[in-house]
Amino acid sequence: MIKSKRDRGRILTVSGLKKLNEAIQEWSDRYNIRGTLTEIEAESGVGSDTVSKIRQGREGADLSKIRQLFAVFDLTLADGDHRSAKLDEAEDADESGNLSPAEDTAASSRSVKVFVSYRSAQAERELGVQLATALSAIGHTVFTTENSIRLGDNWFDRINFFLQECDYLLLLLPPSGSQSELLTYQVQQAKELQDSRADKKPVILPIRVGFPLSAPLNHDLRGYLYRIKQREWQTSADTPIIIEEILTLLAETPTPGKDEPEESTPNQLLQISSDRIPLPAAEPELPGGQVDVASQFYVERRPIEERCYQTILQPSALIRIKAPRQMGKTSLMARILHHASCQNYRTVPLTFQLVDKTVFANLDKFLKWFCAYVGRELHIANQLDDYWDDIFGSKVNCKDYFEKYLLPQIDTPLVLGLDEIDRVFQYPDIAEDFLGLLRAWHEESKRRDIWKKLRLIVVHSTEVYIPMNINQSPFNVGLPVDLPEFNAQQIQDLAARHNLNWSDAEVGELMAIVGGHPYLVRVALYHISRADLTLDELKESAIADAGIYSDHLRRQLWNLEEYPELATGMREIATADNPVQLKAIQAFKLDSLGLVKLQGNECVPRCELYRQYFRSHLSEIE
Repeated sequence: MIKSKRDRGRILTVSGLKKLNEAIQEWSDRYNIRGTLTEIEAESGVGSDTVSKIRQGREGADLSKIRQLFAVFDLTLADGDHRSAKLDEAEDADESGNLSPAEDTAASSRSVKVFVSYRSAQAERELGVQLATALSAIGHTVFTTENSIRLGDNWFDRINFFLQECDYLLLLLPPSGSQSELLTYQVQQAKELQDSRADKKPVILPIRVGFPLSAPLNHDLRGYLYRIKQREWQTSADTPIIIEEILTLLAETPTPGKDEPEESTPNQLLQISSDRIPLPAAEPELPGGQVDVASQFYVERRPIEERCYQTILQPSALIRIKAPRQMGKTSLMARILHHASCQNYRTVPLTFQLVDKTVFANLDKFLKWFCAYVGRELHIANQLDDYWDDIFGSKVNCKDYFEKYLLPQIDTPLVLGLDEIDRVFQYPDIAEDFLGLLRAWHEESKRRDIWKKLRLIVVHSTEVYIPMNINQSPFNVGLPVDLPEFNAQQIQDLAARHNLNWSDAEVGELMAIVGGHPYLVRVALYHISRADLTLDELKESAIADAGIYSDHLRRQLWNLEEYPELATGMREIATADNPVQLKAIQAFKLDSLGLVKLQGNECVPRCELYRQYFRSHLSEIE
């Protein structure tokens, strides 16, 4: 029998959903139970699938079942608590009066596009589905990875499409230990889109799911979400409150973003004051970004650390840290800065990867921003107008600002930690002058007392491609630090810190898969120590789509697919039995991604994991 248009069931409105969720939460608290679907089914007699349908709003449910569910929790189902599952049909238009104020406002004003980003974990998925349902029900266009990516689609292409199309990125943040590379990638891409657009879209709306505001984000997310206020979700009772706020926000007409200086960026809705911004930190188990200076899982690669600690306390100090991605560069820089601060030095870490693209518009704007940023971190008032004179040029003005204003304001040495300076290499017109300026300051520090206050740490992954006079480059002076991989002894020590009593043979088995790559080693030890899998199971599942390295490998694959010449080079390396010689720039870029090792002018895969994965996944590249 063909059902009538009205035989589509009913969906709870925001007010109805709020009543039900609060009642279920109160019931769960009263009896000290989790309130799972199975427990609700046993209590109410309504099937778990129907309960899920009612609470998530995926499709209409039978009105009698909704009444039954309400009744068991001592609720009365009012007219305004539910509506037709097909509100968009003309014959149901008269039911729009049942909408809550926020729904009614949104439905009567504007429609926007929202990318709701969440993991498959139960709490995040349930909240994500409810948010997506509430937004779709009133006419907004909603993208989710669950419903908008089909079998065979390129994951990264689809994510890029969602981010480019959406007005808002509704970001459900898991606890730090589950903040993956793919999550960081989404936020990074959204920030880059904001920087390139006059309307500053997509607007990022972060919601912490079971992750309190007092807990720190990982290092990269902390930078990308700097100044953006976050909401916190702990139980299903918070769901209607979050939905109501999001619907109200989306119903408002946004004010176009303005290209303003960093220090005067206006607060957005969903923003927190600077004293609540989480400090850089990393979970002491699962690796991700910078390792906290107090972490017991940081592995020293002696004598590197001690040499850096001694050097930074010397006048004219310049330390150059070079290594591929995820080898520990930022963590080492953080420790050097911490050591300097313990000597009462002033320290300013600056990560160029988090700098807006608009800052790189020209040298003058870039150097003004640089001066303003350092001054702000030192809590020194911005006096750029008093020291910037166009007749002298940007480099002289920048030098004067440090020499005559910033450095005289402080009584102790200043250490600047310039992380991911590779980003500047992408702008040759700026890079040559800025890097030359750093070299000039280093030389000045050997002659003049005022410049002896300044110490520099320069961190990068790649070789410098900008042609520079050897006497103007900062990359041939100071203390060079080329971070190596972990050796067998260091891995065995790290395993012991994870309460694993490993033999030399077991260390060798892990190194046969991932070599001494610090990030890959720590991921393996974390999961093995938690009994998520054994070493034998890791050997069998390392390159599997659901394996512990799946996020990391997909991210690296996307990096290659974005640059076909790199993908072609990596395929050649992964499929060859002997070292392969590539063009110098290809080899340097693959090395900076951490995918290969350079042996003179030739390349080999950095580890067997990469050889197997990319041999399989790059085989179809022409």
